[in-house]
Amino acid sequence: MDMEHELRALRIQLAEKSKNSLLLQKELARSKRMEKNISHIYELDGPETLGSYLRIKPCSDIAPELSECSIQWYRISSETSKKELISGASKSVYAPEPFDVGRILQVEIIYDGQLIVLTTAGAIDPAAGLGNYVEALVRKHDVAFNVVVSQMNGADHPSESIHVLHVGKMRMKLCKGKTTIVKEYYSSSMQLCGVRGGGNAAAQALFWQAKKGFSVVLAFESERERNAAIMLARRFAFDCNV
Repeated sequence: MDMEHELRALRIQLAEKSKNSLLLQKELARSKRMEKNISHIYELDGPETLGSYLRIKPCSDIAPELSECSIQWYRISSETSKKELISGASKSVYAPEPFDVGRILQVEIIYDGQLIVLTTAGAIDPAAGLGNYVEALVRKHDVAFNVVVSQMNGADHPSESIHVLHVGKMRMKLCKGKTTIVKEYYSSSMQLCGVRGGGNAAAQALFWQAKKGFSVVLAFESERERNAAIMLARRFAFDCNV
């Protein structure tokens, strides 16, 4: 228990130092832009870590409304600098998912033919303790998460009743009580990722296309549960050669 308390205290200290470091990096980048006399009208706001969300923030009175702009997010490898488009990430808010850890995020804003490029100060940091949590869950045959269905097949789902998402070694299924809504084995046609957009709730939600013609957006009880579900499903799918 003493070691656990010490670890928790160290994690809090590390999070604070990471936050302060990020603020200093942003200030340095802002100073460099001012030295080069480069005007900037937007900036990225939010912790650059898994479990949080980033949003494009206007920082000038002349900044166009973001609803009138074209927006696209990318992830960039910190080693090869290769830019990869993040499918569906075209909103002013983006919540990093496990696949973004260790990579730099970039967003391109286009307004009236002009291109504005914003990047994170560094690579996305992992969430403290998430890796160990997932490793403990991997040993189980089936892991159940309480979720709320916020969208089904692209349409808003008015019910706020609790559903259960089962992430198993061979398949995933969504249940409500004793009723199975959908059950699918891992396949190359299945899609699973963090929600693209969705405001400050995006960090707790994921998009799951179980099969062609059926998709849901699921809201989890916490950011850790959402990210653990994504990591588990991808781990099990990989073990199934998918």
